[in-house]
Amino acid sequence: MYCFEEPVLTIYFSYMLKFVISVSKNGGYQFEIEIGNGEVIFTSESYTSKFNCIKSLSSLKLNSQCDGHFENKTSLDGKFGFNLKSSSGQVIFVSQDYTTEAIRDNVIELAKKFALNAATVDNTI
Repeated sequence: MYCFEEPVLTIYFSYMLKFVISVSKNGGYQFEIEIGNGEVIFTSESYTSKFNCIKSLSSLKLNSQCDGHFENKTSLDGKFGFNLKSSSGQVIFVSQDYTTEAIRDNVIELAKKFALNAATVDNTI
């Protein structure tokens, strides 16, 4: 788990956020969210086709622009996270846990700001 202070979050996301499509261990396709230092902060499920992987990635990017698609969560141990849902209500992204509501809310705002235009790298070509 990561523990971010709010000023660090802006640097963390703006440094470089990119989506990387790759072949998963089972031979399917997956995408990861990477920051500038190469650290992977999210790995998707494995998809049987590249088309479905790209479709899911596109859905994540588009749905990150809709305030109503973020569902705030509080865990039993008092940590804060969120789910990102599609327009049909399906959960398409589950965040990590954060120590404060403010950090969680800042991550959501940064996702809205940077996810849509983040680069996508296809490592399957």
